[in-house]
Amino acid sequence: MHIIIGIVGIVVFLALALLASSDRKNVRWQYIGLMLAIQVVLAFFLLKTSIGIKIVGGVASGFGYLLQQASEGINFVFGGLMNEGESTFFINVLLPIVFISALIGILQYLKILPVIINVLGFLISKVNGMGRLESYNAVASAILGQSEVFISLKKQLPFIPKHRLYTLTASAMSTVSASIVGAYFTMIKPEFVVTAVVLNLFGGFIIASIINPYKVDEENDKLLIDTDEKKQSFFEMLGEYILDGFKVAVIVGAMLIGYIALISLLNGIVGGIIAMVSGGSLDWNFQTLIGFIFAPLAFLTGIPWSDAVDAGSIMATKLLSNEFVAMTELGKVEGLSDRAVGVVSVFLVSFANFSSIGIISGAIKSLNDEKGDVVARFGLKLLFGATLVSFISATIAGFFI
Repeated sequence: MHIIIGIVGIVVFLALALLASSDRKNVRWQYIGLMLAIQVVLAFFLLKTSIGIKIVGGVASGFGYLLQQASEGINFVFGGLMNEGESTFFINVLLPIVFISALIGILQYLKILPVIINVLGFLISKVNGMGRLESYNAVASAILGQSEVFISLKKQLPFIPKHRLYTLTASAMSTVSASIVGAYFTMIKPEFVVTAVVLNLFGGFIIASIINPYKVDEENDKLLIDTDEKKQSFFEMLGEYILDGFKVAVIVGAMLIGYIALISLLNGIVGGIIAMVSGGSLDWNFQTLIGFIFAPLAFLTGIPWSDAVDAGSIMATKLLSNEFVAMTELGKVEGLSDRAVGVVSVFLVSFANFSSIGIISGAIKSLNDEKGDVVARFGLKLLFGATLVSFISATIAGFFI
């Protein structure tokens, strides 16, 4: 039954994208159908086949080993602050980002990542009906991050038209960076993280192809592909990536403090008002209310209706704050079915939230003032599309959970 509901859900999510389309007549449904089929095959492979499960296990083990090595540096600096038997989120979850970021910098410096990004981007461009630039950017975003990826495109930014810029930024918001994946592994099951990363890569193109359909001139596309970066020594690069990783950890930590405190405040205020109005008969708060709003959408992903309000609350929390806050909330909810936990977990693995509008537009504005303003103007449409990507990925993953 959940598969039938999920299929209906995918149709609804695609229809919502079509409502926001800038050119409905020129949507190329053959590419969308192909990418949806690829998503289904990949979800089945990663979640249900022995080879796929082993691959996910290998990735999880690899990140587990890296996190262990990261703890050596963390313990040296912060070991005295650790509380015995207690888990410190900043130290255990966020600080390993510094080490993972350094490794990414080394792979980038050795020209290993650019080769991987270009090869995968070229292959994906053969099935998505878009240009190599868009395909390159989607893969690069999943490795470098939603703001860092545009540094590799700074020479091309002045020449990228608005319609292509939307697709580039949509891909960036729909994915997550490799440096932060290890942190997710400590909060939700690795199979859901890996599945979400892979499905979102194609989901971003599906939604962008509906909301923002266009054809790319191949000659112009070749002219735009240029991934040259500024020349740095090895230790200049290493220092830059280490500091970038620490900045990410601190920024995420600061946002968590602010958002969780605000949500707690809203829960208290709204809960107090509801208790007063109902005479204490209703034990609802702010998150309960947004859960009711998102419950129908959660149900359309194949989540049982009995779990839909709690699941919808977590989904909405992610949209209003960020994925870390929502993952923390997911860990607190008791009684959710395995399918609900799995579907919500996949939904949470993306940068689709309100703060990302500012992060992406700010990153681009620092490189090109005019293009940054363009992105800010279609920010809400960007968030709408990226959120639909999360819903579709979660729904398809739910077929096999």
